Amino acid sequence: MNNEKRNVQQPAVPMPSATVTIVRDAPRGIEVLMMKRNLKSGFVPGMYVFPGGGLDDTDLFFKNNNLCNCLDDASASGTLGVACDGLAYWVAAIREAFEESGLLLARDEAGSVVSLTDARIAQRFTEHRRQLNAGTTEFPALLQAENLQLAADQLTYFAHWITPVGLPRRYDTRFFMAEAPAGQEPLQDERETIAATWVSPGDALSRHQRGEFEMRTPTVRTLESFADYDTVANLRRGLAAQRDVRVMLPRIGPDGRRVLPGEPGYEAMDTATDA
Repeated sequence: MNNEKRNVQQPAVPMPSATVTIVRDAPRGIEVLMMKRNLKSGFVPGMYVFPGGGLDDTDLFFKNNNLCNCLDDASASGTLGVACDGLAYWVAAIREAFEESGLLLARDEAGSVVSLTDARIAQRFTEHRRQLNAGTTEFPALLQAENLQLAADQLTYFAHWITPVGLPRRYDTRFFMAEAPAGQEPLQDERETIAATWVSPGDALSRHQRGEFEMRTPTVRTLESFADYDTVANLRRGLAAQRDVRVMLPRIGPDGRRVLPGEPGYEAMDTATDA
């Protein structure tokens, strides 16, 4: 008998993260902001994604720093079904949207979402964004400098995806929807993202099927669920009416295909390492 112990590699622990699908009304229905990942990125290079990323330490401080007076941590945590620190997901979604697309969901002292139509103000926020991406400033300091409050109430929570077991980089991601703020225009950061594109859900899906618009499964499923809505208001009402947000943990089949909960064969696949 071989008594040697096998070295079993533990699956990567999913990183808490958040993403936000930014939408706007257009003459032919809603459009979604898609960001193209840098071709040299270590994660999904060249794919079209929604702004998003992992939570950082400063996101956790917002439950106590008086920079988000429209949503408290208890309410946010209850919505996500976690014991605490739920507000950090809303913060991460807004912060990442600003870092990657330049769109900032925050209110000024008058209670209005900040407008960047004035060239001098826009230049000031461009510099804030540059410093934030360079790591020379932190998000709370930016908001304090401009006397802003996070507009967390503009986000609607609608999905929860976890990267399949077996992949080297995994995320436990909460998905939010938000309407594009008036008086602001998206622009890629030329670091993580190299293009910013407004596209209808249906057009994005058609281009994806033709191999022209590469996207991951959660992105595709999100666009499929948005495609039937004609206005942002109707989309928000539809998402808000969801009673429960089901956790989506795909499993990888022998052929590499992602199998989702509820699809044929999912329950028969190995569940021992699900996390």
